[in-house]
Amino acid sequence: MNAHPKDMLHEILGAALTAVAPDKAVSRFVSRDGDTLHIDTATYPLDTFDNIYVVGAGKGAAPMAAQLEEILGDRITDGIICVKYEHTVPLRIVRTIEAAHPVPDANGERGARAILELVNKAGARDLVLCCITGGASALTPALVEGISLDEGKQVTQLLLECGATINEINALRKHMSIFGSGNLARAAYPAPLAALIISDVVGDDLDVIASGPTSPDSSTFEDCINILERYQLTANVPVNILTHFQNGVEGKICETPKVGDPAFDSVQNVLVATNEQALHAAAAKAQQFGYTPQIVTSSMSGEARIVAADIAKQAQSVLSSQTGKLCLLSGGETTVTLTGDGLGGRNQEMALAAAVALDGCPNIAMLCAGTDGSDGPTDAAGGFALPDSLQRAKACSISPQLYLANNDSYNYLKGTGDLLQTGPTLTNVMDICITLVQHEAF
Repeated sequence: MNAHPKDMLHEILGAALTAVAPDKAVSRFVSRDGDTLHIDTATYPLDTFDNIYVVGAGKGAAPMAAQLEEILGDRITDGIICVKYEHTVPLRIVRTIEAAHPVPDANGERGARAILELVNKAGARDLVLCCITGGASALTPALVEGISLDEGKQVTQLLLECGATINEINALRKHMSIFGSGNLARAAYPAPLAALIISDVVGDDLDVIASGPTSPDSSTFEDCINILERYQLTANVPVNILTHFQNGVEGKICETPKVGDPAFDSVQNVLVATNEQALHAAAAKAQQFGYTPQIVTSSMSGEARIVAADIAKQAQSVLSSQTGKLCLLSGGETTVTLTGDGLGGRNQEMALAAAVALDGCPNIAMLCAGTDGSDGPTDAAGGFALPDSLQRAKACSISPQLYLANNDSYNYLKGTGDLLQTGPTLTNVMDICITLVQHEAF
């Protein structure tokens, strides 16, 4: 007899998270053989370096830095990382600064400037190791002169509320930042820099992950103007930010570092964990439960409720056309356009929309989860859509349609007992949707 679908979904997600744990990701790509440090295919003779600095930012930067301390020990001279509040682990050498995410705060600005100051010390006989994970953009909000932190926060909030993608949000962040868009690499130059990167963006584009602090920037000031116009925000953003972008378009200020900039000549960027790795681990776990896994996509995107309805429709189609037990796996990152004043996040909204779409179907169970353990401004990671979800809602006199209309997925799922609450996972490879389909009822 099968385990309860909720338990199976939990375990499949757990396997995915284990596969992309930051410390394990570092240990897969970094090792030491005496005085030789190996990072992926590159080697770094430690006796040629006077100092080794460890810096970084993101929700999973702390366990990454801890693993580097384990590998390098006292060969590390100094270090600073900036992490989200309560995303820390004990460190001996590397200093930790906690800051706010997704809306930045002054601690993040202080942390970003401290990191830049530290790597500015590095010379050609020093090595800079950088740990980058999702969340780093918001956690390092050091902005160009003339733009205040509050103004930067205002733009980020406007973009979040209108459903802009992370690529679009980061394009604007990069053009306001002195940390992202290759500027960290420029600050460290001429020191060799190796960046260990956990991807939280669709496509794993290095210049988009964390706003690309160690990568050439492919976006432009013109892109920033186009994004503001696309979402009809030009009249809402602070005038000095709009002026800054317009000055960039007109060539009055320099573009962000591009391909060919000498700052990248001695930079090694290594992707150590991705959403696709998590999906493959989830697939292996699903097989242990007797399900045939199918990885549908690692590029899931679009409006959360529409994506959820599409996945539900696909599951129903599979149910009618195939036999046996299947596990559909999708990864990526959806968006939510806010029209109500409720509480929730994209994964919770997906779970609520899926529950509505699957009403009366006893053969399908779904889990929508943020791999970082944090979905929107809530203490939840996501939610479940189970065969009896709507029955429990009706028993509690809860209308799923009204909660969905008000973007209040958190309170709906809390009321039905379908919230997923993991706490901080200390990693971030976007979101995962796990859908179990079987011909017999659960």
